[in-house]
Amino acid sequence: MLEIQQIRNRAEEIAQALERKGLTDAMGSIQEILSTDESRREVITSLENLRQSANQSARSIGQLMKEGKKEEAEAAKAKAAAAKQGIKELEEKQRSIEAEVKELLLALPNTPHPSVPTGKTPEDNDVVYQNDVKVTFDFDPKPHWDLAVHHGIIDWELGVKITGAGFPLYVGKGARLQRALINWFLDRAREAGYTEYMPPLMVNEASAYGTGQLPDKDSQMYTITADSFYMIPTAEVPITNIYRDVIVEEKDFPIKSCGYTPCFRREAGSYGKDVKGLNRLHQFDKVEVVQIAHPERSYEVLDEMCVHVESLLQDLGLPYRKLLLCSGDMSFTSAKTYDMEVFSAGQERWLEVSSVSNFESYQANRLKLRYRNEDRKTQLAHTLNGSALALPRIMAALIENNQQTDGSIVIPEVLRSYTGFDVI
Repeated sequence: MLEIQQIRNRAEEIAQALERKGLTDAMGSIQEILSTDESRREVITSLENLRQSANQSARSIGQLMKEGKKEEAEAAKAKAAAAKQGIKELEEKQRSIEAEVKELLLALPNTPHPSVPTGKTPEDNDVVYQNDVKVTFDFDPKPHWDLAVHHGIIDWELGVKITGAGFPLYVGKGARLQRALINWFLDRAREAGYTEYMPPLMVNEASAYGTGQLPDKDSQMYTITADSFYMIPTAEVPITNIYRDVIVEEKDFPIKSCGYTPCFRREAGSYGKDVKGLNRLHQFDKVEVVQIAHPERSYEVLDEMCVHVESLLQDLGLPYRKLLLCSGDMSFTSAKTYDMEVFSAGQERWLEVSSVSNFESYQANRLKLRYRNEDRKTQLAHTLNGSALALPRIMAALIENNQQTDGSIVIPEVLRSYTGFDVI
């Protein structure tokens, strides 16, 4: 959530940034917020004046009674009672206007960092790096869904029978490869200084608001309506919410957390080749890395997190590229995002496997996450997260890029001590 003080001080600049993010009539939205906030401040001023008047009347009653001025004392009592009722009405009005201001602020996306290219679609993203790993075959490589069926490592039909489309059933070496990837990703995160968590897979409404899934992504989340719980779309949500309503000490930076969870996304409106096989699922596994950072260092941290994700792709021997997302292709909450994509030989296309984002103070303001500096003053921290890594498309790329002439699939060397086998 954008800070109201920043909006007051930099209204035109923020409106221009929001237009880059794709918000239509951004200045109109800003002006509505400022007007409503001005009404809120007027109510607060009136409330303070009325409280002061009520206190003066209350203090005068005893003195007037002592002096025998009964009539004046009764008038003071009546004035105090009227003030009390007026205070109650103004307090209610203040709560109502504050809720309106909050609702308007929640509807605003984060502003893109100045270094983010202006654009509207994925075609406007910048490819900032591509490694030199090449995958060549002297035969026509098969897509992972055919290879998975051939080897019996993923059963799509049983997944549909048990639940529905988008819920594959991993079998035998397919399940073991999934588990190997999860353990390897977690071990690498731990070696990089991240504290591992095993968080809940459902969160309450406050947590979903805190990281920005609500109200923006409401239609994409699975809801447990009886309890007002939400199935998590990523471990970012519960892990970042560990620090909701928390003041951390400046000396505690960097705060590095990671966790593995299944992730649940409705992905309403997804059809065609983009959802075939493992390309887009309603339930999938992911290891997430999260950092709480000092505002002055958050962009250094973003670069460090990208290096960590890239090292995983390099050690898996996958052809990958790094994209700087344009302003219109970033998430609602992000200020700057890098995507990592791997090349899928069987599909001859690039697949996104990680997003690494800096949210600056946007999530922290929603979370009321602050840090205390050396002067004992508090201010908002910065939050960052990244997929390290999401498994379905990594699995797809590993299966497709490591297939052999006889149809077998060679396991990358770094995973063999985790899988317990070299070949499928």
